[in-house]
Amino acid sequence: MKKIIVINGPNINILGKRELEIYGNLSYNDLVNELKSYAKDKGANLDEFQSNSEGAIIDKLQELIDGGYDAVIINPAAYSHYSYAIYDALKAIKIKKVEVHLTNILARDEFRKNSVTAAACDGVISGFGFDSYKLAIDYLLREE
Repeated sequence: MKKIIVINGPNINILGKRELEIYGNLSYNDLVNELKSYAKDKGANLDEFQSNSEGAIIDKLQELIDGGYDAVIINPAAYSHYSYAIYDALKAIKIKKVEVHLTNILARDEFRKNSVTAAACDGVISGFGFDSYKLAIDYLLREE
């Protein structure tokens, strides 16, 4: 059974409470429960981690260097636009990595259109809400 970890960055924990017109009214717990159920139905085990702290996200990514997971899905949120430290931590990990975003970052504010962390990942999926994560799970579980 493949083991995937989802790492979410700042403000993802307050889904359903902020910018409802952009992110909708479903909560972070709704996201986690939906993803765990989806992964289980696909035959995978999914863990999650969320932090508003860049350092805590880097610490969690560094834990993955020593193994334990087959893949990581990361939503760095606002950190994706400027965190070279998260980029470096992602580059150090030798497992599959997919960056996801709930919204289409290319259709948002000008400063959101660039993701420095994306270059350290195998691919990016954005704009499909919770389904962005599910599409990443599907990619990570496909046979090569």
